[in-house]
Amino acid sequence: MPDDANAFQTALALILGGDPDLIGIVALSLQVSLSAVLIAALIALPLGAALALWRFPGRGAVIVMLNALMGLPPVVAGLAVYLLLSRAGPLGEFGLLFTPGAMVIAQVILVLPIIAALTRQQVEELHGEYREQLTSLGVSRPRRIPTLLWDARLGLTTVMLAGFGRASAEVGAVMIVGGNIDGVTRVMTTAIVLETSKGNLPLALGLGMVLLVLVALVNAAAHLVGETAQRRLG
Repeated sequence: MPDDANAFQTALALILGGDPDLIGIVALSLQVSLSAVLIAALIALPLGAALALWRFPGRGAVIVMLNALMGLPPVVAGLAVYLLLSRAGPLGEFGLLFTPGAMVIAQVILVLPIIAALTRQQVEELHGEYREQLTSLGVSRPRRIPTLLWDARLGLTTVMLAGFGRASAEVGAVMIVGGNIDGVTRVMTTAIVLETSKGNLPLALGLGMVLLVLVALVNAAAHLVGETAQRRLG
């Protein structure tokens, strides 16, 4: 117990003292996760809205697949990206393996289905309310997408926060494609695994506390956005 108490105190000292190693790991984690969520959102928001508005053969299968991919195991996503980016893979010539770029790609694959599936649900519900009005105004389906996405912006902010939470807490995929290289691809989750195995509990605990605070802030933000949306509807 004393060792654990000392490790906890040292972890707090690392956080409060702005330890360079800890700050660097946290900064890279935020950079990778935020980049992944932004890229995924640029693809997933219009994709989810399009699925909500258009009816076509096989639409049900696409929706089922998208929902299934929300639970895609991170190690599977990491393996797929690894095979794509390895020297023998189709994208090996770009040299992205074991770089932050590879980690962003892996997280995009994990986050995109979540944002797209939840966007489809929200836009489909919203379109059901405004369909007659939009039709009477002669608004075409492509033009309805930005309108509905803007009107659903509060709910979609919660969706984005959910995607960020998924990305920031992920370890398997980024470990496979990033390699956990010190100062290059080491993020909070992979560093916690490594430092714990090395017996460096203060740094592992410090990173764990920062990650917990980050997750708590994301959930608090999602709750506040949800409350704001409910007050608007009320």
